[in-house]
Amino acid sequence: MIVQTGNNSQYLRYGLDIAFFTKTTMMNSHQFNLNAPWDVVRERMKENNINLTDSDLEYEPGREDELLERLQKKIKRSKEEIKILIESISSNTERAG
Repeated sequence: MIVQTGNNSQYLRYGLDIAFFTKTTMMNSHQFNLNAPWDVVRERMKENNINLTDSDLEYEPGREDELLERLQKKIKRSKEEIKILIESISSNTERAG
């Protein structure tokens, strides 16, 4: 609920807080649910697409969006498609190919 007070700067600040919360929530929506260590997933991703490099697949937990953006440019898929691919590969116990 937004309560407007006589002070527009408070109202504006409250609006910015909402925008920050929305952006932060959206950024965290790409958190991975991995069933294998990232090192294993990275190697399987390279088996699945020989054009991917270690540099393309550099990843730190909490920075999923950075990885997704790099891969989005490289393999021309949406972030959601890439996330599904990563999670699928992490669940696969066989070779990715």
